[in-house]
Amino acid sequence: TSQFLIGAASSGSGKTTFTLGLLRALKNRGLKVQPFKCGPDYLDTKHHAAAAGQTSYNLDTFMASATHVQEVYARHSRTADICITEGVMGLFDGYDNMAGSSAELAGLLHLPVILVVNARSTAYTVAAILYGFKHFRPDIQIAGAVFNFVGSESHYTYLQQACRDAGVEALGYLPKCKGIEIPSRHLGLNIDSEFCFDEFADRIACQVEQTVDIDRLLDICSCATAPSSCLPGKTNSHASDMCIAIACDEAFNFIYPENLRVLEQKGKLTFFSPLYDSELPVSDLVYLPGGYPEFYLSRLSENRTMRQSILNYCQNGGHLFAECGGMMYLGEYITDTDGHSYPMCGFLPQGATMENMKLKLGYRKIFLNGQEYRGHEFHYSRIIPGQSPLPSIARVTNAKGMEVDTPVYRSGHVTASYIHFYWGDLPPFFI
Repeated sequence: TSQFLIGAASSGSGKTTFTLGLLRALKNRGLKVQPFKCGPDYLDTKHHAAAAGQTSYNLDTFMASATHVQEVYARHSRTADICITEGVMGLFDGYDNMAGSSAELAGLLHLPVILVVNARSTAYTVAAILYGFKHFRPDIQIAGAVFNFVGSESHYTYLQQACRDAGVEALGYLPKCKGIEIPSRHLGLNIDSEFCFDEFADRIACQVEQTVDIDRLLDICSCATAPSSCLPGKTNSHASDMCIAIACDEAFNFIYPENLRVLEQKGKLTFFSPLYDSELPVSDLVYLPGGYPEFYLSRLSENRTMRQSILNYCQNGGHLFAECGGMMYLGEYITDTDGHSYPMCGFLPQGATMENMKLKLGYRKIFLNGQEYRGHEFHYSRIIPGQSPLPSIARVTNAKGMEVDTPVYRSGHVTASYIHFYWGDLPPFFI
């Protein structure tokens, strides 16, 4: 097995482009390639899965314990030919210096690092950058470098010389090329009808095959071994007859596979669509995850029978947990960027608006019922409180322990928050 982490000096270096191209190139070679993502991002894992044909798993050392992260990695890497973990931001960037960084994860899982270096408007200077990466933390193995935004083959020869002098192997490059640049969307990569992801992935894969020495890359990362201590944990078959209904469609799909695994151990999962279905399935618990409700406001609003079904369920004492976009849907209305408001389920005494979009993001510690839970926040919308706003039932801080004003609402048996929770180490508080 070859396994490694793809890191960079900063965001925008081309980690995701290279990762997607390499995943698809290896899949096209007939190999079983298992992707992972460092950090909490939902979108990169979706694109990994589309490129590799395998579910991608988040490995997050803030939201889960080291033991849990090792166990997830061990469980999903066992049957793969190659395991590729995409880093987040710059290699050493964490929530507190290196804590929570790609480098910390590489150290925890004993993964060599392939560095993607932005070579736009630079040449021999990359020797100093690579030398710094190699020697800053000698316990983190920089196995090789791949350059992005390379202007020409002669540009690459300068970069190869820089690598030789820094003592880091040059493994190839991606040229400056519009056809392999990722179109962006306000929360990351773009999946929309005009954009054909498969063609895009094949285009990058073709480029990677041409200008990156894939065989050498796999060879230098083939002796890596995951920690032997982390044997996969026991899985319980579901312990109860509880029926859990989960919203899953284009509007609501920010769901961690590990959270599904936890819920599966609590009961039987069924999936439904607030866009397409006319009413809730019969269930003991409903989970409304986050997603992109703001792109489907008219359709969500027009599906009156589903909105009424959810409202009735909540008003009749049904157990429901809503995150981010799911919480927005539970409110009275959502206003789009142009100021048009669309009626939603009407259970929470508040609205949500996309007007004057401002990003709010960060890791969160949630103190509730004597327990500390972990999650993260990432949204552009904001809540507009109604006449009698709900109080928050939890104390919430950022990763460094400073209090933040992100509420966790509870009304009857309904719990809702902007926070995306990760149930890696603690069972959900709403079951």
